[in-house]
Amino acid sequence: MSQTLTALSAALPVAAGWSLHSLRLRRRIEAARRDPLTGLLTRDAFAERATRMLARRSGAVYVIDLDRFKEINDTHGHAAGDAVLRVTGQRLSRWADEYEGVVVRLGGDEFAAVGRVFSREDLVWTLNQLTNWLEAPIEAEGHTFSVGASIGAVDHDPASGTADVSALLRLADEQMYRAKRGGAPWLNALSRTPERATVNGRRAGRRGTGDAA
Repeated sequence: MSQTLTALSAALPVAAGWSLHSLRLRRRIEAARRDPLTGLLTRDAFAERATRMLARRSGAVYVIDLDRFKEINDTHGHAAGDAVLRVTGQRLSRWADEYEGVVVRLGGDEFAAVGRVFSREDLVWTLNQLTNWLEAPIEAEGHTFSVGASIGAVDHDPASGTADVSALLRLADEQMYRAKRGGAPWLNALSRTPERATVNGRRAGRRGTGDAA
């Protein structure tokens, strides 16, 4: 009996050490799947979770681009711009919690999200609410900032087939582009046929394609 207790006592520190190591490893892996500024998911982690969500229930894919962000960055500095991005990330995270969704920062002031919707009517209501959330004034760096948002969306029904998140993002991105060009707060795709040509895998007119808006 005493030998058993001695062996267990010797094993406990080793087990505790492995447990602590595993916890730290999981935290590092999770941190690598997050954007360091906003805490939102990286693209790969977002794509994985979004695909699983859209396979289980009806939902919508959103692409969001902030309006007047460059003006804030240029006028008040990068600290103010970063603060605006952090607050936007927090708002989108709260929205995702309410809509059983997931959010990613695509880069710069561009974000994408997936959330549940039950119908086209529900999508319109959700887009209006999301716009109101994002356009509320932001207090940062001793200033009050008014930031708009252009949103493109496309709905998906799992009964129609497996969700191709990349293709849905491209369709939502086109609608965001149209909304920003037309001064509308949001637009949702009524067709599954892309409207614009692709340049190097990106929608023509997007930053980096040589025909940027």
